[in-house]
Amino acid sequence: MSAFRCGTVALAGRPNTGKSSLLNRLVGQKLAIVSAKAQTTRHAVKGILTTGDCQYLFVDLPGYQTRHADALNRALNRTASEGARDADVTLFVIEALRFGPADRAVLARIPDSRTVIAVLNKVDLVKRQLELLPFIERLQQERSFAASVPVSARTGRNLPELLRVVRGFLPEGPPAYPAEQLTDRDERFFAAEILREKLFRVLGQELPYRCEVVIDSFKQEPRLRRIEATIWVERDSQKAIVIGAAGANLKRISSAARRDLEALYGGAVYLGTWVKVKRDWTRDARLLRHLGYA
Repeated sequence: MSAFRCGTVALAGRPNTGKSSLLNRLVGQKLAIVSAKAQTTRHAVKGILTTGDCQYLFVDLPGYQTRHADALNRALNRTASEGARDADVTLFVIEALRFGPADRAVLARIPDSRTVIAVLNKVDLVKRQLELLPFIERLQQERSFAASVPVSARTGRNLPELLRVVRGFLPEGPPAYPAEQLTDRDERFFAAEILREKLFRVLGQELPYRCEVVIDSFKQEPRLRRIEATIWVERDSQKAIVIGAAGANLKRISSAARRDLEALYGGAVYLGTWVKVKRDWTRDARLLRHLGYA
């Protein structure tokens, strides 16, 4: 019987390549929020997959940002760079048949000494599969990848092969977490992340980038979880948009988040949501550190 292996696997790439969807599919649980918008992932979320002979510690890193130069985006970029640097294996996630300047910029930030596997996601959308091999050959000219694996996070295509390849590069050692544990994050963290996801889904514009969710109170009561949350924005005009006419937007956001939280926790949830102005919070480095950003 082969030795047990355990190691950290970072998911790196530009925004919108499907890193969060890939993490969720690999561990079989929604741990990372998903949106068509860039900058959805802000915190490095660890997803744990334990098999008979391996424990994979997947870390979904923020997409490398070039659009804004504020303190928040600098913190996100540090998290992405450090996560890729410290992992045993880095999965460089791109869209199949697409490799552009933004992808190249991310790749350049991964040290040459690290083991990097190119993951060509969204292969289910490729109409001409014969184009994959020439693309992989061209991609190999950008860097000497340890392997290149086409996958589909949406359908699960080729994920067993990806796990097999990754395992071969992980160090031998005992599991770091109990086999039944899926993440290192707590319920309070996921309450904030799910509420933030609904901001992206409901508002669908630039504004969610200027919003932050803070859980003020999280209590387990006999019949439900009681959660009080505050959505921070930077301007009074942004507050008005989040709340909406007669509170319509805030009601949609809160109701959608509560339904997801009840499904996640398997029980009733009371979610009280408030909107407050925290001027220029994305530019306040000290506040960002307090919020858990690098």
